[in-house]
Amino acid sequence: MTPTPTAPVDEVFAPSALDPSSLQLPVGASWRDVPCPLCAHRQAVVFFEEEQIPTNSCLLLQSREEAVGFTRGDLTLGFCPRCGFVWNTAFEVAKSEYSQRYEETQVFSSQFSEFGQDLARSWVDRHDLAGRTVLEIGCGKGEFLVWMVEAGAGKGIGIDPGIHPERITTPHGDRIEWIKDFYDVRYASELHADAIVCRHTLEHIAPVHEFMSVIRRSLGDRTDVPVLFELPDVARVLEETAFWDIYYEHCSYFSAGSLARLFRSTGFEVTGLQLEYADQYILIETRPSSVPAAGDPLELEDDMERLWAGVRNYATSYAATRDHWHARFRAVREQGGRSVIWGAGSKGVSFLTNLGVGELVDAAVDINPHKTGMHMAGTGHRIVSPEQLVDAPPDLVVVMNPIYVAEISDQLAQLGITAEIDAV
Repeated sequence: MTPTPTAPVDEVFAPSALDPSSLQLPVGASWRDVPCPLCAHRQAVVFFEEEQIPTNSCLLLQSREEAVGFTRGDLTLGFCPRCGFVWNTAFEVAKSEYSQRYEETQVFSSQFSEFGQDLARSWVDRHDLAGRTVLEIGCGKGEFLVWMVEAGAGKGIGIDPGIHPERITTPHGDRIEWIKDFYDVRYASELHADAIVCRHTLEHIAPVHEFMSVIRRSLGDRTDVPVLFELPDVARVLEETAFWDIYYEHCSYFSAGSLARLFRSTGFEVTGLQLEYADQYILIETRPSSVPAAGDPLELEDDMERLWAGVRNYATSYAATRDHWHARFRAVREQGGRSVIWGAGSKGVSFLTNLGVGELVDAAVDINPHKTGMHMAGTGHRIVSPEQLVDAPPDLVVVMNPIYVAEISDQLAQLGITAEIDAV
């Protein structure tokens, strides 16, 4: 196997690194001697800590007792001044479960599905994947890989421990292979494809440099293979103090810059870098490189000062943001009203866990029928379908992602429910 042309660390990171001596730490933050999983720098700023949060937020939990007593772990967010990576320094991989009871799909939203279908068509067209084989690492419930095959890809290989092949209906099923497992070095030598895609998976992986190095080694001297990733943008999370976007499964948090630095340092050339979906998601397009640190940095990669400002904002604004939402629910209850959140996934679990609102929130709503009747990890809130709101209409609906407000407003109107709609 051809050696990976990894770049000297300073060649990739030094131009963007912050001078630790110039950083004014927010109150409560501290320097810790912990190695960065991206660049191995051993001095991180720990800027946020939270003890005993649920270690999974997408598992289907049958009872309130199971949900309230669910396994917990600590969250200790560190920031690397050398590469901009943010990660949970207290993460324990054994505490997170990924299995067929992991229900993460967002495909029941027409808006999310349209975005995914457009992206699948775009990647197939722009990377000349018609009739060729696509490997998706962390394929979830498989919808995106199906969309790529429907857009013209010749064959799909999807690998994920939570795949449910029996739920997938497509006339192209004979052209898709499903593997119920984690991707690791075993498959690096077994699975061969003309393109590798990976959406919303890398943020669940702790040894990020090691993981990307395995992918790069699997490609050898095939520098024509596009490697295409999508994942959340932490810069927005920090700037908006979006604590609902911080949870245990997400042990790794990237900005556009730190993501590009990871790819460049593990033997890839970054050919495209952009923000999509209301600037919530990073899309990165790369190809294996035969030389270290190939290509010139793109504009979005220059973000270290922005990241540091975001870290300081998150550390100083968290309490006020949390108190705002707690007061919002308390005011509704004091007036005899009912409140629900809309979105019973990871954002909802983190939101409720951080707030500790208990009975101030009556339920969590989700359009995914597989979640109806289940319970939220940590707080035990029951998950209801939109139709179940008709019998007990809420006065306040707090949407866990503002991009879905219009879609949710239409659903409530169709059900004849008049409620105040707010969004995090």
